[in-house]
Amino acid sequence: MVTQVPLRTLSGLLDFDCAARWGSFKLAAEELHKTPAAVSLQIKQLESALGFLLFVRHPRHISLTEKGKDLAASVAKFLGDLRKKVSALQEDDEENILRISTTHSFAIKWLVPRLSEFSRQFPDIDIRVDSNDDLVDLDDDSIDVILRFGPVDPADPARLFSERMVAAYSPALLQPGQAALTLADLPHHPLLYGSTTETWMRLLAENRVLDVPYHFARGYGNVALRTQATVAGQGVGLVSFSVAYQDIQSGALKLIDCRSAPYSKGYRFLVNDRKKDMRKVTGFRLWLSEEMGRMQDALARATAGMDRPAAG
Repeated sequence: MVTQVPLRTLSGLLDFDCAARWGSFKLAAEELHKTPAAVSLQIKQLESALGFLLFVRHPRHISLTEKGKDLAASVAKFLGDLRKKVSALQEDDEENILRISTTHSFAIKWLVPRLSEFSRQFPDIDIRVDSNDDLVDLDDDSIDVILRFGPVDPADPARLFSERMVAAYSPALLQPGQAALTLADLPHHPLLYGSTTETWMRLLAENRVLDVPYHFARGYGNVALRTQATVAGQGVGLVSFSVAYQDIQSGALKLIDCRSAPYSKGYRFLVNDRKKDMRKVTGFRLWLSEEMGRMQDALARATAGMDRPAAG
C-alpha cells in the first residue's frame, strides 16, 4: 500500500511549468533568470515531494514522463488562470477595460476587423480579446462578456445571430465566360468540409442531388481555415455565413444558389452577471447587436429565393 503525502508547498511549480514548455532546464533557466542547476534542483525537490518522476533525464535533453505530461497540463491551466486573476486585480480602471472571450474563428474573421468602429464610438474603452474555443467560466472576473457558438433558440434573449451554412467558392474557379457555379458543377470541384461531411450530405439531400459522386477533398475542423482555403480557390467550401461574411461582401467569395441544410446553431452573448449594467458592457452589446443586425439583413439579401422548393 502506497502512503500518499500531501503536497505542502507550491514551490517548484513555476520551474516545472517552464521546463515542461521548453523541454529543457537550460532554456527554462534563461526564462526564469536562474541557473540550470537551480532549476534542476527545484524540480528534483518537487519530484521528491510528489513521490514520482516528472522528467526522464537523457544525456542531452529531458522528456516528460506520462505523469509529468498529465501534471504539466493541469499546472499550465492553473498558472494561466492565476496570471489572469492577478492581471485583473492589478487593473485600476475596471470601468474602461472590456475583456471579451470568443472563438478563434469568430475573433479572426469577424470581430477583430470591426473593433476599430467600436473604438471610434467608445474611444475611452480599452479592449482585450481572448480567442479561446474552450468553455469559459462566467463568474471569472477576468472576463466581462463571452461570445459563443452553439445551439440557439430564436426566443433566447442571449441570441445574437442565427447562423447559416452556405456553399461558397472563389471566382477563380469560374471558367472563361462562366457567370456562376451551380449545383451541377459540384461534382467537378473538390468539396471542403468540416470535421465530418455530414452537413454537406444534408445540403445535397435537401437539394435532391445525391445521385452523383462527389469529391470530398479536404477537412478543416476550424471554419476560419476552411473559409481561407475556399478564398484561395482550393475547392467549394461549406462555410458559416458569419465567418465568411467579410469575404462575401468584398466579392472574394460567391455563393452557390441552392437550398441550405437545416441548421440550428448561432452566436449567443453571455455576460458576467456582476458587470452586466456597466457602460462598457451595455455599449458593446448595443454596438454588437447593430452589427449583427446588419449581417442578418445581408444574409437575407444574399440568400433571397434560395430556399424555394427543390426541383424534381
